[in-house]
Amino acid sequence: MMRMPRALLPVGVIVITIAVVFVLNANKPEPETSVEEPRARSVFVDRVKTGEGVLNIVTQGEVQSRTEINLVAEVSGKIVSVSPEFTEGGVFSAGETLLKIEDSDYQIAVINAQAEVARQRTIVDQGIADAEVARQQLAGKNASALGLKQPQLAEARAGLLAAQALLQQAELNLARTEVSLPFSGRIRSESVGLGQYVTAGSTLAEAFSTELAEIRVPLTDTQLQSLGLPIGFQSSEEYAPQARVFAQVAGEVRQWQGRLIRVESAFDSDTRVLFATVHVDQPYSEETIALSGMPLAVGLYVTVEIEGQTVGEGLAIPRDALRTGSKVYVVDDGKLDIRQVTIQHSSEDEVIVTAGLSLGEQVVVSAVRDPIQGMRVSPLESGSALQSAGQAEAVQ
Repeated sequence: MMRMPRALLPVGVIVITIAVVFVLNANKPEPETSVEEPRARSVFVDRVKTGEGVLNIVTQGEVQSRTEINLVAEVSGKIVSVSPEFTEGGVFSAGETLLKIEDSDYQIAVINAQAEVARQRTIVDQGIADAEVARQQLAGKNASALGLKQPQLAEARAGLLAAQALLQQAELNLARTEVSLPFSGRIRSESVGLGQYVTAGSTLAEAFSTELAEIRVPLTDTQLQSLGLPIGFQSSEEYAPQARVFAQVAGEVRQWQGRLIRVESAFDSDTRVLFATVHVDQPYSEETIALSGMPLAVGLYVTVEIEGQTVGEGLAIPRDALRTGSKVYVVDDGKLDIRQVTIQHSSEDEVIVTAGLSLGEQVVVSAVRDPIQGMRVSPLESGSALQSAGQAEAVQ
């Protein structure tokens, strides 16, 4: 029997080994493969509710007095008397004397004017008598007006009128030595003091009325629509939209009651908004302080909520559910559905929509990172306001 050469043995072993490995690999069962779906993201949701009610709009503004003036001296002289209320924050009533200017010269002027009136009245009486004598002497004759003393009498009467006017001016100047204002209010600041000499036209103080506070607030086009008012609106006794005024004073949120008086007729060229005016009656009265705990102080920056139209049909969602571009994220069968909605009204807490949603649907109120149409989500009911902004981030 022939024997295989020794040199070919290792080559045969290698070939046999390769063939065995190939056969084993060919017959090896295929490994099972599985595709793992992405994990659903947890999101807070709230339900779409019926949006019936009043469309209140919220804006801000600064409280101003309807009447604020510089108190100016109308006559010259030395200040000889000052009211205790003539100081910053002082309270005064209409007609109350705040300052008194030395009036000796003005009293003398009144006496001189009275004397001149008496003298001119005597001249008039003399003129009347002379005219009567001339009329009797020239009766039946073709006498001229000059002969009848008519021009002389007219001149005397004109002199009397001039003297009476000077008396009125002197009396008016005398009355002006007592400085007062025709409204009740408060002193913002004073510029003069006792013993100081002032001239006519000098500023004595700054004062404002406390009978009516005025708040000028901006309105956007959407807010104007919610109010349902025309440009140039003026309130009447029958209709003036109610307004609530809020501000934090002394560590507490205070509230005052007001009313919308007018909407201006032109847009502001810088801000492109329309301004409206809200009035609050008697902001410093005891009744106001009893209700609010504080007066509505001039200069206070406040938030104003104005009553708008009544909504009959619509759907309400939380303000947190509204996204940029009037979009809302809806949970539909465990998936995210990005919807475009039509907004009728938007406030700090709530949005009223008229299209794009259905009653009872779940809308996402928490933040969603990188939202994609159809992505899997796991809804968590939020109730009224279950999560804060920190909780919203925590579910990402």
